[in-house]
Amino acid sequence: MNEHRCGWCEGDALYEAYHDEEWGTPVKDDPTLFEFLVLETFQAGLSWITVLRKRENFRKAFDHFDYQKIAHYDQHKIDQLLDNSGIIRNKLKINAAISNAKAFMEVQKEFGSFGEYIWGFVDGKPIKNALKNYKEGPATTPLSDKISKDLKKRGFKFVGSTVIYAFMQATGMVNDHEVNCFRYNEV
Repeated sequence: MNEHRCGWCEGDALYEAYHDEEWGTPVKDDPTLFEFLVLETFQAGLSWITVLRKRENFRKAFDHFDYQKIAHYDQHKIDQLLDNSGIIRNKLKINAAISNAKAFMEVQKEFGSFGEYIWGFVDGKPIKNALKNYKEGPATTPLSDKISKDLKKRGFKFVGSTVIYAFMQATGMVNDHEVNCFRYNEV
């Protein structure tokens, strides 16, 4: 492929495929939104490529991100996850995935879907930025601060503003593809 892509993903086939096929594509269905929420919370303090390389292991370990199942995980299941070398074994993040599944379902009850709730912050349309270089992109914005605060108020864990901004980028709520990236106008 001769087309330009964002600099952050170049040189790693898995990263490039994720960039080319997923990153920044608007996602509004609840199962996929929950998957990204879990993965982004596990990414906190680590690099995204670390999580991406373990994504399939996470899918298997976390019942394909079925939030209804995850909300009912017991200590036995938590112990299994802590013993699973295929995922990031962090007790606080595992517990956060469980409490976030419960909070996720509460949001669904209130708004009809998590997608309706989260996309309501951007009036249902992606924010299209104009970055010449990905390094110009912010780690947080006033909007990610606002969403983070609201999620925390609703009982979500590991949803600081930086995690939420990364979630917004991944799920297409914000388009931070470089303006000369072939994906910029596709998403």
